[in-house]
Amino acid sequence: MNKMQHLSAIDAAFLHLETAEMPMHVGSLHRCRLPDGYDGNWHDDVKAHMAKRLHLAPVFTRKLALMPFDLANPVWIEADDIDLDYHVRHTVLPRPGTQEQLEALAARLHSSLLDRSRPLWEIYVIDGLADGTMGYYIKVHHAAIDGQAGVALGNAMLDVTPVPRKVKAPRHRRPHAYQLGVAELLGAALSNTWHQLRMVGRLVMPLGKALAGSVRKSWAERADPSGRSLFALAPPTPFNVTITNQRVFATASLPLAEAKALGKAHGASVNDTVLWLCSTALRGYLKDSRELPAASLVAGVPVSLRDEGDTRMNNQVTMTFVELGSQIADPLERLAAIKAATASMKSTMGVFGELIPTDFPSIGAPWLLSGLVSLYGRTRLADRIRVANVTISNVPGAQVPLYMAGAQMLDYCPVSIVIHGVALNITVQSYMGQLCFGLIACRRAVPDVRDIADGITRAFDAMRRLAPALPAEAAPAPLPAPAAKAPRKARPKLEVVGKAPARRRRAARTPKAAA
Repeated sequence: MNKMQHLSAIDAAFLHLETAEMPMHVGSLHRCRLPDGYDGNWHDDVKAHMAKRLHLAPVFTRKLALMPFDLANPVWIEADDIDLDYHVRHTVLPRPGTQEQLEALAARLHSSLLDRSRPLWEIYVIDGLADGTMGYYIKVHHAAIDGQAGVALGNAMLDVTPVPRKVKAPRHRRPHAYQLGVAELLGAALSNTWHQLRMVGRLVMPLGKALAGSVRKSWAERADPSGRSLFALAPPTPFNVTITNQRVFATASLPLAEAKALGKAHGASVNDTVLWLCSTALRGYLKDSRELPAASLVAGVPVSLRDEGDTRMNNQVTMTFVELGSQIADPLERLAAIKAATASMKSTMGVFGELIPTDFPSIGAPWLLSGLVSLYGRTRLADRIRVANVTISNVPGAQVPLYMAGAQMLDYCPVSIVIHGVALNITVQSYMGQLCFGLIACRRAVPDVRDIADGITRAFDAMRRLAPALPAEAAPAPLPAPAAKAPRKARPKLEVVGKAPARRRRAARTPKAAA
């Protein structure tokens, strides 16, 4: 019999919310250095490497089985046959093979949907970079993994030495000839729904009490300018629009040790520092085009609910909201506002964290969620109902060099998801002494996302000048040299280090600028 595994409600939501304009997969882009004297075919090596390790991570060997009439969430079943020629592909950049061309290719690859009749992943080996390195891009559906599960997935597929470790072959299994019947699928759906009802029932009372207390507190503090009310909407920005399926992508890389030291000098965590860098870059970007709102930008910040050591390939995450203090001109006051906002968020998660269910009854969920997302996109409610302006996520990763099929990964740039109403996502992955920023955006809403990525680098330079003298051990670590870039005009600096000229005017309505 074909073994079934139920998708949780959170996992399945990423399937039901997916549309052609909103692909719901996550990925990463890397540059990889081949061993000295290498004269093989790395695409073939990657395929052979994957063939030996597919069994180490179930995401590579399972596919979806849909419920009859989409009455409930689908289940995972084992795939009978995995076509590695389909899943592991090869492409070549045109000359001159710049970093920007690599990023543009990743944006294009990330805009297409995964085939739901197959296991939900694809890998691209990318040749033609000017500096002789190889590009490597992987995408996996978010229904299968969250950020922390993605790190665990990488640990299974990658090595810490140039020579791949030996992996025990899977036990031989006969091909599955069995097809799941309607009665079996419906019975499994009802059984799983009963289990979900019991689990949620145990949380109703404590969750209701915590929510009621939070609402009372938010209502009492609704006029307090130092805190964000549950009832507040984010201010209008060019990012809060209905999106298309076209994407743009840009990266930035900063030294992790120095970022920690700079944050510590101001009593800030790495997460606070990342939020400040993003806030400063976004403030400069919007002020340059006279689109900076008078109220603070709001970031949607994913928070993991995963217990330490839990490496299951599923989603255990919730979303919180943090004000970025973008309306505050003074950079140190802005950092203080961010620290206060993250402290408030942590306090809230301390109350709700263990009470938030990661699964709940799913009968009718496919119809309901698919209908709601279609309504949200087609009626342009996304342009008016603004829960957040931008998504910002920080995922800790390995600090030792990792290798794929013998080639060393030089960076680890995340490629995430944008949705209707939040057309910009900034995800950060720490790797090998670097903070690797990946900025993905809807091309129509943020065509110049590279300006924001460059703004993050300039914001880091500004933070260096704001901090007291750092100890010698906090000096920046050398970063791998990126592929050659096409010649560009000089970038304008942020207002913290010099006034920038106005960018071209957008067609979008311009909100009142902050003082």
